[in-house]
Amino acid sequence: MNVVNVLLVEDNEGDIVLTTEALNQGRIKSNVSIVKDGWEAVLFLDKKEKYALEKTPDIILLDVNLPKMNGHEVVKYIKTNPALKHIPVIIFTTSASANDILESYANHANCFITKPVDVAEFQAAIASLEHFWISVVQLPNRINN
Repeated sequence: MNVVNVLLVEDNEGDIVLTTEALNQGRIKSNVSIVKDGWEAVLFLDKKEKYALEKTPDIILLDVNLPKMNGHEVVKYIKTNPALKHIPVIIFTTSASANDILESYANHANCFITKPVDVAEFQAAIASLEHFWISVVQLPNRINN
């Protein structure tokens, strides 16, 4: 597989650093694009404004607690948009709230993972995500690539 395009939608600088470092240490080469709020995620996915030349992501890592437009609104937007709904959306958030979990799946998120607090466990979670979603799963955008 060539480079996998990952869209990370995250507003916490520490989590951005941990996630990108863990992905960079992985076995699969990934191109990580970062947006820090839900509205920027929509602009990125719609290739509007400064995102006009961006590649459509193969996978999206999405936080729930975001400014401007929360993660639930973003995943709902993605999964109701015919041009985007095939992209796997992984909710990766500090929340362990039953309401957040149920709402994420109601909006057709592909999975919900609560971010571990421990750095080593956080890195292990990203490594597991990479292994499953990039090494094992057949991603729709990668079929003809």
